[in-house]
Amino acid sequence: MSINLSRLKQVDLREAWQHEAYDFTKWLAEDENIELLSDEIGVEIVIIEKEASVGRFNVDILAEESNTGNNIIIENQLEKTDHDHLGKLITYAAGIDAGIVIWVVKETQEEHQQAVEWLNEKTNTELSFFLVQIELWQIDDSNYAPKINVIEKPNYWSKDVKSSVEKTKLTDTKKMQLEFWTKLKDYAQEQGYNINFRKPRAQHWYDISFGTSEAHISLSVNTQKGNISTDIYIPDSSEAFDNFYKNKEEIETEVGSSLDWQELPEKKASRVRLTNSYSISNNDDWSEAFDWMIEKVLLFKKVFSKYI
Repeated sequence: MSINLSRLKQVDLREAWQHEAYDFTKWLAEDENIELLSDEIGVEIVIIEKEASVGRFNVDILAEESNTGNNIIIENQLEKTDHDHLGKLITYAAGIDAGIVIWVVKETQEEHQQAVEWLNEKTNTELSFFLVQIELWQIDDSNYAPKINVIEKPNYWSKDVKSSVEKTKLTDTKKMQLEFWTKLKDYAQEQGYNINFRKPRAQHWYDISFGTSEAHISLSVNTQKGNISTDIYIPDSSEAFDNFYKNKEEIETEVGSSLDWQELPEKKASRVRLTNSYSISNNDDWSEAFDWMIEKVLLFKKVFSKYI
């Protein structure tokens, strides 16, 4: 039996976006498209302004990281990388005290790729550079499909460890927490799970978005009590907590377990928690903890998103 197969063909970017500012930047700033970029680089991007003023210049997109509030600049170039745009990136980053710099390009030149890699190696953990290639593909006469390739990105684990050695700010527990979250992210990606992990940090919790600004999923490890947990964390919305609580019975039935419903008035926050006994400090192989956390993240996303 013969099978009719089509072939992918690459489309020139100018077929879809003739002008960088008027066409591509406008397209990228739309919610569903900036989400593509967010998912690929693992940073939750919230758009603040297009063509934002930085002194005498304009950055293509000014944004911030949802969970941290770090300033993000995005510079677009529908051509090969060049010295001019690299210089602009550094100028913009200094002008707004950026924490994350994203360079979206059609094609990279080796010297600019090396420059971004060098910047990531030499800067501290408070500044991260991404070099990203955008492509368009088509099957027969189908709609164009964008494809995002991350060419260069920061190595958060090595940067944080290097910084800790230099500044002696990380305790052994903090180093273990950073390693745990970094390996969790790598493990999930290797297994092919569709979870939008963010930058790992040396702390006992790790936040993951699931489609609402009012709440997020928060993973945590408690080395003193020897447990791990998965939460729905609500920073400041009693209405969101009440809405979840009204559906408590249905939610717990779908989750398959009783949950700990907590209001935290001193923080104006609330959470819904599921805890599992597991000490990361007493285990060399963390895969059991990774499997449990990933399973609960996917389950919580599926269940709680129904009641947003």
